[in-house]
Amino acid sequence: MTRNFPAGGAPHMPPQTTVATVMLQVLVALVPGVLAYTWYFGIGILVQIVLAALFALVFEALMLRARGRPLKPFINDYSAVVTAVLFALCIPPLAPWWISCIAMLFAIVFAKHLYGGLGQNVFNPAMVGYVVVLISFPQAMTAWLPPLALAEISPGLIDSLLIIFTGQVPFAGGWDAITQATPLDTLKTGVEAGRMVPEIRNSPLFGDFGGMGWEWIANWFALGGFFLLYKRVISWQVPLAVIGSVVLLSLPFWLADPDSNPFPLQHVFSGAIVLAAFFIATDPVSGCVSN
Repeated sequence: MTRNFPAGGAPHMPPQTTVATVMLQVLVALVPGVLAYTWYFGIGILVQIVLAALFALVFEALMLRARGRPLKPFINDYSAVVTAVLFALCIPPLAPWWISCIAMLFAIVFAKHLYGGLGQNVFNPAMVGYVVVLISFPQAMTAWLPPLALAEISPGLIDSLLIIFTGQVPFAGGWDAITQATPLDTLKTGVEAGRMVPEIRNSPLFGDFGGMGWEWIANWFALGGFFLLYKRVISWQVPLAVIGSVVLLSLPFWLADPDSNPFPLQHVFSGAIVLAAFFIATDPVSGCVSN
């Protein structure tokens, strides 16, 4: 029996992968982690994302004009927005607005366009912006919030906007009332004071593997990373190498002295290792070009 199947006209070519398509997939993959971040640490992170994106697009447009390039194809490729979101996820949720402005200036203007624009940058633009503000303004970059479940005071949207745009904390006690050491800082300080890791980890600041809230944020970023693997936007070698290296390098110290060195997964689930593994180290321009 002969069956006829409908077919489109030649040529039969697979759909072309565009920069915009890839960047949109990255943004979609970041959504679960961003929502988890907001759930555990408040709405400030969403304000930081919007601020960074606006500054990134402004500097992108200015540089395209200065270089005599058309705006539409480059503004619409979402690469500047991805840079902004990755940067915003690396800074405290209530960092002052000018942190994003300065960081995006260096990320878009210096790290991206002065090297020739998209695809020509030597370093990841988001990380260049992050390093600049981390070195220049260390105090503002270390004002981290505790998880909402542990916070005595939880700034809402209005409070967050007031703090971000004026630097004034509308609560008694100022910054000390709303900030707290991160899990890794707490471990470091406790060990230096002569306390044992199991004793330090009895604090409610810690979860099963990492910091309270942080470990779930890492899980949701990993889910987004698996989405990128499924879509073949990234390869598995890079995230495995990043996370595997952290585990392998910390494992001997934990085995030798578990009272002074945390379990390797503490490192993976307490900071931005998972975000870095799936979204930063996998940058197709500044990352590895071969397995």
